[in-house]
Amino acid sequence: MTLDLHTLLAILAMAAATVFTRLSGLALIRYVGMDERSKTAIEAIPPAVLMAVIAPTAFATGWAETIACLLTALAARRLPMLASVALGVVSVAVLRAMGL
Repeated sequence: MTLDLHTLLAILAMAAATVFTRLSGLALIRYVGMDERSKTAIEAIPPAVLMAVIAPTAFATGWAETIACLLTALAARRLPMLASVALGVVSVAVLRAMGL
């Protein structure tokens, strides 16, 4: 396997941008006042991103994927994000094994 220099540089640049974005967010949050309304809005971002990622799958694939997306969406209301995604992955695997 060979790795092109331009590909390696692109990967490193994307990694640096990701790390910079995360660290700057952690550094800048100290200067932001958080009232209850702002906190609620920020806590709504991860489930909204998850729904944006799985919604196209729900409408463009078979029944197993659609049901798994629904289960994931319902789980995201109560469970942590990682647990919701894991439930979605397991449910689509089980539903596909069942022949849906």
